[in-house]
Amino acid sequence: YTDMNKDCHNPVIDRAIALHKMIRLFTLSGGGEAYLNFMGNEFGHPEWIDFPRQGNNWSYKYARRQWSLVDRTDLKYCYLGAFDKAMIELVKGIRGFEKSPIIKLWDSGEDQILAFMRKDFIFIFNFSPTRSYEGYGILAPKGSYRCILDSDQPQFGGYARINQHIEHFTQPDPLYKKDKKEWLLLYLPARTAMVMQRQKKK
Repeated sequence: YTDMNKDCHNPVIDRAIALHKMIRLFTLSGGGEAYLNFMGNEFGHPEWIDFPRQGNNWSYKYARRQWSLVDRTDLKYCYLGAFDKAMIELVKGIRGFEKSPIIKLWDSGEDQILAFMRKDFIFIFNFSPTRSYEGYGILAPKGSYRCILDSDQPQFGGYARINQHIEHFTQPDPLYKKDKKEWLLLYLPARTAMVMQRQKKK
């Protein structure tokens, strides 16, 4: 677990943690009434999976979940545990989320940006490994939005590049007026995911 020590700065580990958070949020937010996960992707599997068999002398050493890793504040696993908890609490707090339709707002393979909406929440993913975008436009329903969760917060092992205190107002465009959509301009750092909540009118 040397490279997962908080004092160790390994770009390969940072990349893996960033992508892991994004994929978990994408899986959770794009699902229905269940949260689909894959063997080995669950929390507490830091090594390979090897079920007891004759070849390993019927050992359970690599067929167990190590839940205690979330309590190890010297290791980066606590970042993944904190992000898991935050995203699950968010979705559980949205009434009827599991039955709400997914509305695709933006899909750019070239920019590696994907955004979709469920209820009043926009889930935005920047999968680019190198490109951060300032003032990136996504067509969204007219209104104001606030970031309520992002994978780049320090408590999740991120770099705090996204300001959650800013209220973002959509910008009108005559071309999309009939669709009741406007441009939502955002700063999207590389390898990050965020959830924007549409604010209720005062």
